[in-house]
Amino acid sequence: MIYNNIVEGIFLKRLNRFVALVKIKGHVQRVHVKNTGRLKELLVEGVECFLQEHDSKNRKTKYSLIGVKKGDRIVNIDSQASNKVFREAIDQGLILPGLEGPIIHTRPETSFADSRLDFYLETGKDKAYVELKGVTLELGGVAKFPDAPTIRGVKHIRDLIRARDLGYKAFVVFIVQMEGVEYFSPNDEMHAEFGQALREASELGVRVLAYGCELGPDSLLLGRQLAVKL
Repeated sequence: MIYNNIVEGIFLKRLNRFVALVKIKGHVQRVHVKNTGRLKELLVEGVECFLQEHDSKNRKTKYSLIGVKKGDRIVNIDSQASNKVFREAIDQGLILPGLEGPIIHTRPETSFADSRLDFYLETGKDKAYVELKGVTLELGGVAKFPDAPTIRGVKHIRDLIRARDLGYKAFVVFIVQMEGVEYFSPNDEMHAEFGQALREASELGVRVLAYGCELGPDSLLLGRQLAVKL
């Protein structure tokens, strides 16, 4: 996944979930934040950040905030990026552990039970539902999700269990939008119910996977599979 027209800035202040102030080329600009999560450990005054400049005159903001520096690493905060890099990896031949054979059919944003899951996949032998979660939180070298309570996330996991009961393969895949983490683990301190649901799903046959990413200021690619510690 490649972004066009990337510029650097200095983060100043978040005004609300969608808008922040960033100094770009010496001027303070209102920018769109492409993630409605809390991001308190990332969106810190004075941090270096990366933005996409848009040409459209119909936009309320000229720039979108897509990444920030945290120490020596870049963290991509674009909440739409996880779906895009996963789809790119599937199109380039990624085979999820637990699926037999290459993926021959892909359908994004598919309704199942009470949820709208990110992907429905088919191989010659398997039919599967996949829910993706983009991860931007790192604590002590460990990737963590969620960074805020997520009732919706729990519902997604419950519906993946239902899909598994009906004979589908089911996956929850955490896309860690940074480099240099050791493994993934649920953030029980933030939302214990999510962690409990994830462990229950794993015990009932839902595959829990995590992948790191390779990234730069203007790029994000799916990287190596990470260990998952539940």
